[in-house]
Amino acid sequence: MSKIVILTGIPGSGKTSILTESVAVLNREGKKTVSVNFGDVMFEISGVAHRDEMRKLPQEKQVENQKKAAEKIAQMAKKENVIVDTHCTIKTPAGYLCGLPEWVLKNIQPNVIVLVEADPLEIKGRRDSDETRKRDEESAEDIDAHQKLNRSAAISYCMLTGATMKIIKNRNDYLLDAVKELVRLF
Repeated sequence: MSKIVILTGIPGSGKTSILTESVAVLNREGKKTVSVNFGDVMFEISGVAHRDEMRKLPQEKQVENQKKAAEKIAQMAKKENVIVDTHCTIKTPAGYLCGLPEWVLKNIQPNVIVLVEADPLEIKGRRDSDETRKRDEESAEDIDAHQKLNRSAAISYCMLTGATMKIIKNRNDYLLDAVKELVRLF
């Protein structure tokens, strides 16, 4: 039976870096695991020109895209271990949107929801140096508040699914420690 882990964290937390290395380690150990980025699946479905435009779509369109993406990922999870790279909440002009609403969670049925966190100043530094994304400017205080909001969202998601929640700290220069924690879940 395959395992489904949802890996979450705010932009710049390092979740994608942890994911990439963890999948490589798991596959080397013979634990066939694939990763899927929820945002990439939504982007394929959305029809927008740039990924960061998705959060500015009307709420109804975002919900429709979430449903379609969840259905696609649920099909993948029937065949192998899947780690889903996504966000607990997405900051939009109208406020925070749940990244994993009930209709997504019911389709995916995760075993574990992992929340990747880092020091807010480290996250700010990572964002400021990433020229590949068009991110909104946020203070360290805003980043801290967003991480706290994600903890609340993640435990609520666990209440809906029966999944467990794990927090992994991703400190600068200690990526492999975070990878080891994720790999232990398998």
